[in-house]
Amino acid sequence: MAVLVIALVALVAVAVLGGLHWYVWRRLVRDTTRAWGPARITGTVVLVAGPVLMIAALAAERGGAPFWLQQTLGWPGFLWMALAIYLLLAVLAGEVLRPLVRRILERRGQAGTVVADGEPQAPSTPASEEAASAPASEEGLSEPASEAAPETPQNAPSRRLFVSRVVGGAAAAAAVGTVGYGTYGVLRGPSVKRVTVPLAKLPRSAHGFRIAVVSDIHLGPLLGRGFAQRVVDTINATQPDLIAVVGDLVDGSVKNLGPAAAPLAGLKARFGSFFVTGNHEYFSGAQQWLEEVRTLGIHPLENARTELAGFDLAGVNDLQGESEGQGPDFGKALGDRDTTRACVLLAHQPVQIHEAVKHGVDLQLSGHTHGGQLWPGNFIAAAANPTVAGLERYGDTELYVSRGAGAWGPPTRVGAPSDITVVQLASKQA
Repeated sequence: MAVLVIALVALVAVAVLGGLHWYVWRRLVRDTTRAWGPARITGTVVLVAGPVLMIAALAAERGGAPFWLQQTLGWPGFLWMALAIYLLLAVLAGEVLRPLVRRILERRGQAGTVVADGEPQAPSTPASEEAASAPASEEGLSEPASEAAPETPQNAPSRRLFVSRVVGGAAAAAAVGTVGYGTYGVLRGPSVKRVTVPLAKLPRSAHGFRIAVVSDIHLGPLLGRGFAQRVVDTINATQPDLIAVVGDLVDGSVKNLGPAAAPLAGLKARFGSFFVTGNHEYFSGAQQWLEEVRTLGIHPLENARTELAGFDLAGVNDLQGESEGQGPDFGKALGDRDTTRACVLLAHQPVQIHEAVKHGVDLQLSGHTHGGQLWPGNFIAAAANPTVAGLERYGDTELYVSRGAGAWGPPTRVGAPSDITVVQLASKQA
Protein backbone atom coordinates (compact mmCIF):
# COMPACT_ATOMS: atom_id res chain seq x y z
CA MET A 1 0.00 0.00 0.00
CA ALA A 2 2.78 2.42 0.92
CA VAL A 3 4.55 1.70 -2.37
CA LEU A 4 1.34 2.41 -4.27
CA VAL A 5 0.88 5.76 -2.50
CA ILE A 6 4.48 6.74 -3.25
CA ALA A 7 4.02 5.75 -6.88
CA LEU A 8 0.83 7.81 -7.18
CA VAL A 9 2.45 10.85 -5.57
CA ALA A 10 5.43 10.52 -7.93
CA LEU A 11 3.08 10.22 -10.91
CA VAL A 12 1.16 13.34 -9.89
CA ALA A 13 4.41 15.25 -9.33
CA VAL A 14 5.72 14.27 -12.77
CA ALA A 15 2.41 15.23 -14.36
CA VAL A 16 2.41 18.66 -12.70
CA LEU A 17 6.08 19.21 -13.61
CA GLY A 18 5.38 18.20 -17.19
CA GLY A 19 2.32 20.45 -17.41
CA LEU A 20 4.20 23.49 -16.13
CA HIS A 21 7.07 22.90 -18.56
CA TRP A 22 4.60 22.46 -21.42
CA TYR A 23 3.05 25.83 -20.56
CA VAL A 24 6.48 27.51 -20.52
CA TRP A 25 7.37 25.76 -23.82
CA ARG A 26 4.14 26.98 -25.39
CA ARG A 27 4.74 30.61 -24.48
CA LEU A 28 8.50 30.79 -24.99
CA VAL A 29 8.98 28.40 -27.91
CA ARG A 30 5.83 27.56 -29.83
CA ASP A 31 4.28 31.03 -29.73
CA THR A 32 7.53 32.76 -30.72
CA THR A 33 8.47 30.57 -33.71
CA ARG A 34 6.67 29.98 -36.99
CA ALA A 35 7.59 26.38 -37.75
CA TRP A 36 9.81 23.49 -36.70
CA GLY A 37 13.04 25.19 -37.62
CA PRO A 38 16.32 25.36 -35.63
CA ALA A 39 14.93 27.84 -33.08
CA ARG A 40 11.90 25.76 -32.15
CA ILE A 41 13.89 22.53 -32.07
CA THR A 42 16.59 24.06 -29.84
CA GLY A 43 14.03 25.51 -27.44
CA THR A 44 12.18 22.22 -27.24
CA VAL A 45 15.36 20.27 -26.52
CA VAL A 46 16.28 22.67 -23.71
CA LEU A 47 12.84 22.49 -22.10
CA VAL A 48 12.85 18.69 -22.23
CA ALA A 49 16.46 18.16 -21.13
CA GLY A 50 16.19 20.65 -18.24
CA PRO A 51 13.62 18.79 -16.12
CA VAL A 52 15.19 15.43 -16.95
CA LEU A 53 18.55 16.65 -15.64
CA MET A 54 16.87 18.17 -12.59
CA ILE A 55 15.21 14.88 -11.63
CA ALA A 56 18.47 13.01 -12.33
CA ALA A 57 20.43 15.40 -10.08
CA LEU A 58 17.97 14.94 -7.21
CA ALA A 59 17.99 11.17 -7.65
CA ALA A 60 21.80 11.06 -7.76
CA GLU A 61 22.16 13.05 -4.55
CA ARG A 62 19.47 11.21 -2.59
CA GLY A 63 20.46 7.82 -3.99
CA GLY A 64 24.12 8.11 -3.08
CA ALA A 65 25.39 7.93 -6.67
CA PRO A 66 29.15 8.18 -7.29
CA PHE A 67 30.32 11.65 -6.29
CA TRP A 68 31.62 12.48 -9.76
CA LEU A 69 28.15 11.76 -11.17
CA GLN A 70 26.52 13.99 -8.52
CA GLN A 71 28.87 16.80 -9.50
CA THR A 72 28.29 16.25 -13.24
CA LEU A 73 24.50 16.26 -12.94
CA GLY A 74 24.32 18.82 -10.14
CA TRP A 75 25.30 21.99 -11.96
CA PRO A 76 22.88 21.77 -14.92
CA GLY A 77 20.18 19.93 -12.97
CA PHE A 78 19.99 22.17 -9.91
CA LEU A 79 20.49 25.38 -11.87
CA TRP A 80 17.57 24.34 -14.03
CA MET A 81 15.48 23.96 -10.86
CA ALA A 82 16.00 27.65 -10.12
CA LEU A 83 15.67 28.73 -13.75
CA ALA A 84 12.40 26.82 -14.18
CA ILE A 85 10.89 28.65 -11.20
CA TYR A 86 11.70 32.08 -12.60
CA LEU A 87 10.82 31.19 -16.18
CA LEU A 88 7.38 30.18 -14.93
CA LEU A 89 6.98 33.33 -12.84
CA ALA A 90 8.19 35.53 -15.69
CA VAL A 91 5.85 33.89 -18.20
CA LEU A 92 2.93 34.37 -15.80
CA ALA A 93 3.86 38.03 -15.45
CA GLY A 94 3.99 38.17 -19.25
CA GLU A 95 0.32 37.24 -19.40
CA VAL A 96 -0.41 40.61 -17.79
CA LEU A 97 1.94 42.49 -20.11
CA ARG A 98 0.86 40.78 -23.33
CA PRO A 99 -2.47 42.65 -23.83
CA LEU A 100 -0.83 45.94 -22.84
CA VAL A 101 1.87 45.55 -25.49
CA ARG A 102 -0.73 44.55 -28.07
CA ARG A 103 -2.85 47.58 -27.24
CA ILE A 104 0.13 49.93 -27.61
CA LEU A 105 0.90 48.49 -31.06
CA GLU A 106 -2.73 48.77 -32.09
CA ARG A 107 -2.85 52.44 -31.10
CA ARG A 108 0.33 53.13 -33.02
CA GLY A 109 -1.17 51.40 -36.06
CA GLN A 110 -4.34 53.46 -35.81
CA ALA A 111 -2.49 56.76 -35.40
CA GLY A 112 -1.81 57.12 -39.11
CA THR A 113 0.55 55.91 -41.72
CA VAL A 114 3.22 53.35 -40.96
CA VAL A 115 6.68 54.24 -42.17
CA ALA A 116 8.80 51.36 -43.44
CA ASP A 117 12.24 51.86 -44.96
CA GLY A 118 11.59 55.63 -45.11
CA GLU A 119 8.48 55.26 -47.33
CA PRO A 120 4.97 56.05 -46.02
CA GLN A 121 2.50 53.17 -46.25
CA ALA A 122 -1.20 52.91 -45.59
CA PRO A 123 -2.22 51.55 -42.22
CA SER A 124 -3.08 47.88 -42.15
CA THR A 125 -6.73 46.92 -42.39
CA PRO A 126 -8.44 44.48 -40.04
CA ALA A 127 -8.60 41.95 -42.87
CA SER A 128 -4.91 42.19 -43.68
CA GLU A 129 -4.04 42.12 -39.98
CA GLU A 130 -6.11 38.96 -39.55
CA ALA A 131 -4.48 37.36 -42.55
CA ALA A 132 -1.02 38.24 -41.30
CA SER A 133 -1.68 36.90 -37.84
CA ALA A 134 -3.36 33.65 -38.88
CA PRO A 135 -0.21 31.48 -39.03
CA ALA A 136 0.69 32.51 -35.47
CA SER A 137 -2.77 32.13 -33.94
CA GLU A 138 -3.12 31.06 -30.32
CA GLU A 139 -4.40 27.66 -31.40
CA GLY A 140 -1.48 27.12 -33.76
CA LEU A 141 -3.56 24.63 -35.81
CA SER A 142 -1.93 25.33 -39.17
CA GLU A 143 1.66 26.10 -40.04
CA PRO A 144 2.06 26.34 -43.86
CA ALA A 145 5.38 25.30 -45.26
CA SER A 146 5.82 28.78 -46.68
CA GLU A 147 6.17 30.12 -43.13
CA ALA A 148 9.64 28.68 -42.95
CA ALA A 149 10.78 31.20 -45.51
CA PRO A 150 13.20 33.92 -44.34
CA GLU A 151 11.49 37.01 -42.95
CA THR A 152 11.49 39.98 -45.31
CA PRO A 153 9.63 43.31 -45.25
CA GLN A 154 6.93 41.57 -47.31
CA ASN A 155 6.95 38.52 -44.99
CA ALA A 156 7.26 40.38 -41.65
CA PRO A 157 6.08 38.84 -38.37
CA SER A 158 2.42 39.30 -37.54
CA ARG A 159 1.47 41.57 -34.69
CA ARG A 160 0.59 38.58 -32.50
CA LEU A 161 3.91 36.87 -33.25
CA PHE A 162 5.80 40.10 -32.62
CA VAL A 163 4.11 40.55 -29.23
CA SER A 164 4.88 36.93 -28.29
CA ARG A 165 8.53 37.42 -29.15
CA VAL A 166 8.83 40.67 -27.21
CA VAL A 167 7.11 39.30 -24.10
CA GLY A 168 8.80 35.89 -24.33
CA GLY A 169 12.24 37.41 -24.84
CA ALA A 170 11.77 39.72 -21.88
CA ALA A 171 10.58 36.81 -19.70
CA ALA A 172 13.56 34.64 -20.63
CA ALA A 173 16.03 37.49 -20.09
CA ALA A 174 14.52 38.32 -16.69
CA ALA A 175 14.68 34.68 -15.55
CA VAL A 176 18.25 34.12 -16.73
CA GLY A 177 19.40 37.41 -15.22
CA THR A 178 17.73 36.67 -11.88
CA VAL A 179 19.24 33.20 -11.59
CA GLY A 180 22.64 34.40 -12.78
CA TYR A 181 22.82 37.17 -10.22
CA GLY A 182 21.49 34.91 -7.46
CA THR A 183 24.11 32.28 -8.25
CA TYR A 184 26.91 34.85 -8.29
CA GLY A 185 25.75 36.02 -4.86
CA VAL A 186 26.16 32.53 -3.39
CA LEU A 187 29.48 31.71 -5.03
CA ARG A 188 31.17 34.94 -3.95
CA GLY A 189 30.47 34.00 -0.31
CA PRO A 190 28.26 35.27 2.52
CA SER A 191 28.16 38.82 3.81
CA VAL A 192 28.45 39.75 7.49
CA LYS A 193 25.50 40.94 9.55
CA ARG A 194 25.77 42.35 13.06
CA VAL A 195 23.04 42.12 15.68
CA THR A 196 23.05 43.21 19.32
CA VAL A 197 20.93 41.16 21.74
CA PRO A 198 20.40 42.42 25.31
CA LEU A 199 20.10 39.63 27.91
CA ALA A 200 18.73 40.40 31.38
CA LYS A 201 20.83 37.75 33.13
CA LEU A 202 24.10 38.50 31.36
CA PRO A 203 26.68 39.92 33.81
CA ARG A 204 28.52 43.12 33.05
CA SER A 205 31.73 41.12 32.61
CA ALA A 206 30.28 39.44 29.51
CA HIS A 207 28.94 42.64 27.95
CA GLY A 208 29.97 42.85 24.30
CA PHE A 209 30.69 39.08 23.93
CA ARG A 210 30.60 38.31 20.19
CA ILE A 211 29.32 35.03 18.70
CA ALA A 212 29.82 34.40 14.99
CA VAL A 213 26.78 32.39 13.89
CA VAL A 214 27.04 30.35 10.70
CA SER A 215 24.47 27.85 9.51
CA ASP A 216 23.53 25.92 6.39
CA ILE A 217 26.92 25.91 4.70
CA HIS A 218 25.80 22.86 2.70
CA LEU A 219 29.14 21.66 1.44
CA GLY A 220 28.38 19.15 -1.29
CA PRO A 221 28.75 18.38 -4.99
CA LEU A 222 28.48 22.08 -5.91
CA LEU A 223 29.89 24.02 -2.96
CA GLY A 224 33.28 22.58 -2.07
CA ARG A 225 36.63 23.37 -0.51
CA GLY A 226 36.96 26.84 -2.04
CA PHE A 227 33.59 27.86 -0.68
CA ALA A 228 34.48 26.51 2.77
CA GLN A 229 37.65 28.59 2.75
CA ARG A 230 35.67 31.75 1.91
CA VAL A 231 33.35 31.05 4.84
CA VAL A 232 36.31 30.54 7.18
CA ASP A 233 38.04 33.72 6.01
CA THR A 234 34.85 35.74 6.46
CA ILE A 235 34.29 34.43 9.98
CA ASN A 236 37.87 34.93 11.08
CA ALA A 237 37.87 38.50 9.78
CA THR A 238 35.17 39.36 12.33
CA GLN A 239 37.48 38.26 15.19
CA PRO A 240 34.69 36.65 17.23
CA ASP A 241 34.92 35.44 20.81
CA LEU A 242 33.10 32.23 19.90
CA ILE A 243 31.93 30.51 16.71
CA ALA A 244 28.60 28.65 16.51
CA VAL A 245 28.07 26.30 13.56
CA VAL A 246 24.32 25.74 13.72
CA GLY A 247 23.76 22.66 11.54
CA ASP A 248 23.48 21.60 7.88
CA LEU A 249 27.20 21.74 7.38
CA VAL A 250 27.23 19.11 4.63
CA ASP A 251 25.27 17.25 1.98
CA GLY A 252 27.27 14.06 1.61
CA SER A 253 29.56 11.58 3.27
CA VAL A 254 32.85 12.19 5.06
CA LYS A 255 34.50 10.11 2.34
CA ASN A 256 33.36 12.51 -0.38
CA LEU A 257 33.41 15.79 1.51
CA GLY A 258 36.15 15.41 4.10
CA PRO A 259 38.63 17.36 1.94
CA ALA A 260 36.02 20.07 1.28
CA ALA A 261 35.46 20.55 5.02
CA ALA A 262 39.18 20.62 5.87
CA PRO A 263 39.47 24.47 5.84
CA LEU A 264 37.16 24.57 8.88
CA ALA A 265 40.19 23.57 10.94
CA GLY A 266 41.32 27.17 10.42
CA LEU A 267 38.43 28.72 12.36
CA LYS A 268 39.77 30.99 15.12
CA ALA A 269 37.96 32.29 18.19
CA ARG A 270 39.04 33.00 21.75
CA PHE A 271 36.58 30.52 23.27
CA GLY A 272 36.57 28.04 20.39
CA SER A 273 34.06 26.73 17.86
CA PHE A 274 30.93 24.69 18.61
CA PHE A 275 28.62 22.60 16.43
CA VAL A 276 25.13 21.13 16.52
CA THR A 277 23.59 18.83 13.95
CA GLY A 278 21.06 19.90 11.34
CA ASN A 279 18.62 17.68 9.49
CA HIS A 280 21.00 17.19 6.57
CA GLU A 281 23.67 15.68 8.81
CA TYR A 282 21.30 12.74 9.36
CA PHE A 283 21.04 12.27 5.61
CA SER A 284 24.83 12.27 5.38
CA GLY A 285 26.01 10.08 8.30
CA ALA A 286 25.69 12.17 11.45
CA GLN A 287 27.98 10.08 13.66
CA GLN A 288 30.80 10.16 11.13
CA TRP A 289 30.48 13.91 10.81
CA LEU A 290 30.43 14.43 14.57
CA GLU A 291 33.74 12.59 14.72
CA GLU A 292 35.08 14.53 11.74
CA VAL A 293 34.30 17.97 13.17
CA ARG A 294 36.12 16.98 16.36
CA THR A 295 39.25 16.33 14.29
CA LEU A 296 38.81 19.84 12.85
CA GLY A 297 38.92 21.36 16.33
CA ILE A 298 35.16 22.06 16.52
CA HIS A 299 33.32 20.91 19.66
CA PRO A 300 29.97 19.16 19.07
CA LEU A 301 27.23 19.83 21.60
CA GLU A 302 25.09 16.69 21.51
CA ASN A 303 22.28 17.55 23.91
CA ALA A 304 25.00 19.02 26.10
CA ARG A 305 26.07 22.21 27.80
CA THR A 306 29.29 23.98 28.67
CA GLU A 307 29.78 26.81 31.15
CA LEU A 308 31.55 29.90 29.86
CA ALA A 309 32.50 33.05 31.72
CA GLY A 310 29.21 34.89 32.04
CA PHE A 311 26.72 32.45 30.51
CA ASP A 312 25.95 28.81 29.67
CA LEU A 313 26.26 27.59 26.09
CA ALA A 314 24.03 24.61 25.28
CA GLY A 315 23.22 22.65 22.15
CA VAL A 316 20.56 20.12 21.16
CA ASN A 317 20.44 17.64 18.30
CA ASP A 318 18.20 18.28 15.33
CA LEU A 319 14.67 16.91 15.19
CA GLN A 320 15.68 14.67 12.27
CA GLY A 321 17.83 12.73 14.73
CA GLU A 322 14.66 11.20 16.19
CA SER A 323 14.64 8.82 13.23
CA GLU A 324 17.90 7.36 14.58
CA GLY A 325 17.09 7.63 18.27
CA GLN A 326 19.30 10.72 18.55
CA GLY A 327 16.73 13.50 18.70
CA PRO A 328 16.87 16.65 20.82
CA ASP A 329 16.87 16.19 24.61
CA PHE A 330 16.31 19.53 26.31
CA GLY A 331 16.21 17.94 29.73
CA LYS A 332 19.68 16.48 29.29
CA ALA A 333 21.09 19.72 27.90
CA LEU A 334 19.40 22.14 30.29
CA GLY A 335 17.67 20.28 33.10
CA ASP A 336 20.17 20.67 35.94
CA ARG A 337 21.66 24.07 35.16
CA ASP A 338 21.78 27.16 37.36
CA THR A 339 18.80 29.16 36.08
CA THR A 340 20.20 32.41 37.47
CA ARG A 341 22.83 32.32 34.71
CA ALA A 342 22.13 33.47 31.18
CA CYS A 343 21.81 30.65 28.64
CA VAL A 344 22.47 30.64 24.90
CA LEU A 345 21.14 27.61 23.01
CA LEU A 346 22.25 26.30 19.62
CA ALA A 347 19.36 24.52 17.86
CA HIS A 348 19.20 24.12 14.10
CA GLN A 349 15.46 24.53 13.55
CA PRO A 350 13.53 27.61 14.70
CA VAL A 351 10.55 25.43 15.70
CA GLN A 352 12.61 24.26 18.67
CA ILE A 353 12.02 27.67 20.24
CA HIS A 354 8.93 26.48 22.09
CA GLU A 355 10.94 23.95 24.12
CA ALA A 356 13.62 26.58 24.66
CA VAL A 357 11.05 28.92 26.20
CA LYS A 358 9.85 26.18 28.54
CA HIS A 359 13.43 25.57 29.72
CA GLY A 360 14.22 29.23 30.43
CA VAL A 361 16.67 29.80 27.57
CA ASP A 362 17.59 33.45 27.08
CA LEU A 363 18.70 33.26 23.44
CA GLN A 364 18.31 30.56 20.79
CA LEU A 365 20.50 30.64 17.67
CA SER A 366 19.11 28.78 14.64
CA GLY A 367 19.26 28.44 10.87
CA HIS A 368 17.47 25.92 8.62
CA THR A 369 15.13 28.28 6.74
CA HIS A 370 17.68 29.85 4.33
CA GLY A 371 15.39 32.89 4.59
CA GLY A 372 13.31 31.15 1.92
CA GLN A 373 16.37 30.99 -0.44
CA LEU A 374 14.38 31.52 -3.64
CA TRP A 375 11.62 34.12 -3.56
CA PRO A 376 8.69 33.51 -3.10
CA GLY A 377 9.95 30.56 -1.04
CA ASN A 378 10.00 32.83 2.01
CA PHE A 379 6.20 32.55 2.19
CA ILE A 380 6.45 28.75 2.26
CA ALA A 381 9.18 28.92 4.90
CA ALA A 382 7.02 31.27 6.99
CA ALA A 383 4.23 28.69 7.02
CA ALA A 384 6.56 26.06 8.52
CA ASN A 385 8.70 28.17 10.87
CA PRO A 386 7.90 30.68 13.63
CA THR A 387 10.64 33.00 12.32
CA VAL A 388 12.13 32.89 8.83
CA ALA A 389 15.07 35.23 9.43
CA GLY A 390 16.22 37.80 11.95
CA LEU A 391 15.54 38.44 15.63
CA GLU A 392 12.19 37.88 17.36
CA ARG A 393 11.11 37.43 20.96
CA TYR A 394 9.05 34.55 22.32
CA GLY A 395 8.11 34.99 25.97
CA ASP A 396 11.37 35.71 27.78
CA THR A 397 13.44 34.07 25.03
CA GLU A 398 15.07 35.77 22.06
CA LEU A 399 15.29 33.78 18.81
CA TYR A 400 17.79 34.70 16.11
CA VAL A 401 17.52 32.88 12.76
CA SER A 402 20.37 33.14 10.25
CA ARG A 403 19.63 32.88 6.52
CA GLY A 404 22.67 30.64 6.24
CA ALA A 405 25.95 30.81 4.37
CA GLY A 406 25.35 28.40 1.51
CA ALA A 407 22.42 26.95 -0.40
CA TRP A 408 20.70 23.61 -0.89
CA GLY A 409 19.83 22.38 -4.37
CA PRO A 410 20.43 25.33 -6.71
CA PRO A 411 23.55 27.27 -5.64
CA THR A 412 21.31 30.29 -5.99
CA ARG A 413 19.56 32.79 -3.70
CA VAL A 414 16.94 35.34 -4.69
CA GLY A 415 15.59 37.78 -2.14
CA ALA A 416 17.41 35.99 0.69
CA PRO A 417 21.15 36.78 0.53
CA SER A 418 23.48 34.50 2.47
CA ASP A 419 24.98 35.71 5.69
CA ILE A 420 27.22 35.09 8.66
CA THR A 421 25.92 36.95 11.70
CA VAL A 422 27.97 38.37 14.54
CA VAL A 423 25.63 38.34 17.53
CA GLN A 424 26.87 40.70 20.22
CA LEU A 425 25.51 40.00 23.69
CA ALA A 426 24.68 43.04 25.77
CA SER A 427 24.29 43.15 29.54
CA LYS A 428 21.43 45.25 30.85
CA GLN A 429 23.66 45.94 33.85
CA ALA A 430 26.30 47.66 31.74
